Amino acid sequence: MPLEELKKAEKKIAGMRQTMKAIENNIARAVYIARDAEEKVTSPAVRDCMEKGIPLFYVDTMAELGKACNIKVGASMAAILTENEEGSD
Repeated sequence: MPLEELKKAEKKIAGMRQTMKAIENNIARAVYIARDAEEKVTSPAVRDCMEKGIPLFYVDTMAELGKACNIKVGASMAAILTENEEGSD
């Protein structure tokens, strides 16, 4: 699932807190991690995705990931959400 999928996705979120919440609530369909983000920030998401079988993709920079999510700042991680978002706030 290339970065184009994230750009085109109608249901997506950006940022560590929102992405971790989506993973925990089983509503993340795919997760994207910026390679230049601090490992201590991204490693819990990587671990949880591997445990839950959520596809994980890497993007070169936080700026590139933020741009793909239509935000003006960088993002350490982002996720495409499932169509059914039950369990989310």
